[in-house]
Amino acid sequence: MIIKDWITNEAKPTVVCACVSAASLVLSLGGWLNNILIFDAAWVAIALCGIPIIVGAVTAVIKEHDIKADVLVSLALIASVIIKEYFAAGEVALIMQIGSLLEQFTSGRARKGIEKLISLTPQTARVRRNGNETVIPADEVNEGDILIVLAGETVPVDGVIVCGETSIDQSVMTGESIPVDKKTGDRVTSGTINQFGTFEMKATKRCADSSLQRMIHLAKEADANKAPVVSLADKWATWMVVAAVTTAIITGIATGEVIRAVTVLVVFCPCAFILATPTAIMAGIGNATKFGILIRSGDALERLSKVQTVAFDKTGTLTYGKPAVIGYESVASNIERNDVLRYAALAEQRSEHPIGKAILSFYKENGGAPDEQVTAEILAGQGLRATIDGKTVLVGKPDLFKNDNSASNAEANTNASTAAKKAKELTQHYYDKGATVIYVSINSALCGLIALADTVREDAAAVIGKLKNENITPVLLTGDNASAANAIASSVGITAVKSGLLPEDKMSAIKAYSEQGNQVCMIGDGVNDALALSSAYAGIAMGDVGSDIAVESADAVLVSDDIKRLPYLFRATKKVMAKVKINIIMSLVINIAAVILSALGVLNPVTGALVHNGGSVFVVINAALLLREKDTV
Repeated sequence: MIIKDWITNEAKPTVVCACVSAASLVLSLGGWLNNILIFDAAWVAIALCGIPIIVGAVTAVIKEHDIKADVLVSLALIASVIIKEYFAAGEVALIMQIGSLLEQFTSGRARKGIEKLISLTPQTARVRRNGNETVIPADEVNEGDILIVLAGETVPVDGVIVCGETSIDQSVMTGESIPVDKKTGDRVTSGTINQFGTFEMKATKRCADSSLQRMIHLAKEADANKAPVVSLADKWATWMVVAAVTTAIITGIATGEVIRAVTVLVVFCPCAFILATPTAIMAGIGNATKFGILIRSGDALERLSKVQTVAFDKTGTLTYGKPAVIGYESVASNIERNDVLRYAALAEQRSEHPIGKAILSFYKENGGAPDEQVTAEILAGQGLRATIDGKTVLVGKPDLFKNDNSASNAEANTNASTAAKKAKELTQHYYDKGATVIYVSINSALCGLIALADTVREDAAAVIGKLKNENITPVLLTGDNASAANAIASSVGITAVKSGLLPEDKMSAIKAYSEQGNQVCMIGDGVNDALALSSAYAGIAMGDVGSDIAVESADAVLVSDDIKRLPYLFRATKKVMAKVKINIIMSLVINIAAVILSALGVLNPVTGALVHNGGSVFVVINAALLLREKDTV
C-alpha cells in the first residue's frame, strides 16, 4: 500500500520523499558523501521523486492517450541520467514534486454534502395496517399507507395529514425559520420535522419518489456535471513536449554537443510554470483563512474570481435566521400596550415554539420577569390558553380568534368591533413588512397583537452596496413568502427577488441565470440550500449557523457567519488569479531565456537547472506577497 501511494503521489508519502530527496541533493552538491557511497546521493531524489513522475507520464500516454507536462519532465530526467548529470535530474524531480505537494495542499476535501442529505432520510416509519400499528423500514412504505408521526420525528415520505394538527419545521426544504402550522388536508414532505403532537398522514409517494430523495438525486447530478479545471501546464503539455524535443534536437544537430541538447530539455521543464498556479492559490487560501474564510480548493478559488451574480438565500444569510419581536400594539382602550406584551410572554414562558421563545426573550430584555404560577394549555397548531391574574388569556394566530365562539360574540358590541378593525389594519401593516402576527385576547376580548419577523443583519445593506461596486449583481432566492422576501430585499438594496422557492426551484433559477451567460455564486446556510450550492458555478456557506450539509456542499465557508467578508473574498480571488497570470508570464520569459543560453552553450545541465529555477523562486516570492493582503472592513 505504501509503495502504491508513493507511485501515485499520495500526499503523506510524497512529503517524506520530498524531505529525504532535498537532503540527498544537498549532500550530492557538497560531493563529499559521494566518495563514501558507491553511488551519487542525487540518485535518492531521482528514485523517490522521479520514478512516480515517469510512471504517471507513461500511464497517461498508454491508458489515457494523453500527453501531460510530466512527459516533458520525464524526458529531461531520463536524458540527464543518460549523460550522468544526476544532480540536475534529482533537482528537477524534486521541484516537480514540490509543485505536486502544493496542488494537493490546496485541493478541497471530497464533498460530503450528498452523504449528509442521505443521512437525513428516515430509516423507519410507523404504519397502521389491518388495524395494527407497526414500525417498518421507510423504503417499504407504499402509496396509500396510513402513517403515524410522533412529536420530534421526521416525516418519512410525502403525504397528506388525515388526522391531527401540528407545526412542521420545513427549514430542510424551504429554509423558512418559523415552523408552519398544519392541519387535516395539508400536505407534508419527507425530511421535515414534526414539532408538536401526533398526527396521522396518508402517504402519497413511496420513499424512493419523495421530495428528499429527489433533492439527493439532483445534488448527485449537479455534482457530477461540475468538471475539474485542467491546469494550464497540462493543457499545453503536447505543444511543450513537441517544442522541447524539437529545440533539443536542432540544438544537438547544430552544435554537435549532446550536453547542450540535454540542457535545453532540462531548462525547458515547466517547473516555475507548474508552480505558478498552486503557490498563488495556496497563498490566497492561506490569507483568506486569517479572515475567517475557508476556500476548499484552487478550482473553487478560480471559479469565485469569475463570479458575476451572487444569489442570496434570505433566512440565516441576509437575516439572523431567528424570529424576533419587531412591534406590539394594543387595540383595546382599556389595555395598555405593555400589558399586551406581558400577558403574551407569561402565557408563552414554557413554550418550546420559536415564536413563544422570541416573545418571552423580548419581554425579559425589556425588564419583564416570568411568573411560575401561570399555567398554560397548548392548542396544537394554533396557539395556547393560559390563566393570568385570574383572567383567561388566549395567544395565537389570527385564525384562532375567528374560530373562537366567545370572541365572535364579543364583536357584537362597539368596542369589540373597533378593536377588530384596528387589529386588521395593524395586521396588514405588519404583513406588508413580511412579519408574522400573533393576537392576544383577555377574557375572550381581543386586546392586542405582537408582530415578529426574521431580522436583517446589520451589515447586510453595506455588503450589498460593496458587491455592486465590484460589478457583482445581487439577487434573492428564498423559500419564504413574497411579502417577507420583498421586505428584506428592499431594506438591503436588492431588486431581483424570487420567493416561494423549493430547493429544485432555486436550482432552476440558478440555471436560468447561467444560461443568460452569468457565472452565479449561491450563498446559503441551510439544508434546503445544499442543492443550489452544489449546482451553482460557485457556492458559499454560512459556517457558524449553517447546516453541515450546506457547508459540505459549498466551495467556500464563512466560518464566523460574517457576510461583511464577502466583498474581500471576491476581491481577493481576483487578485490571486492576477498573480497567477503574472507568474505564468514571468516563468515563460525565464524559461525561454534559459533555453537560448543553453543552446548557445552558456549553461550546462547543472547551471541550467539552477538558473531556470530562479523562475521558481520568483514565483514563490511573488505568490507569498498575497499573504500581506488585508480586508479593509
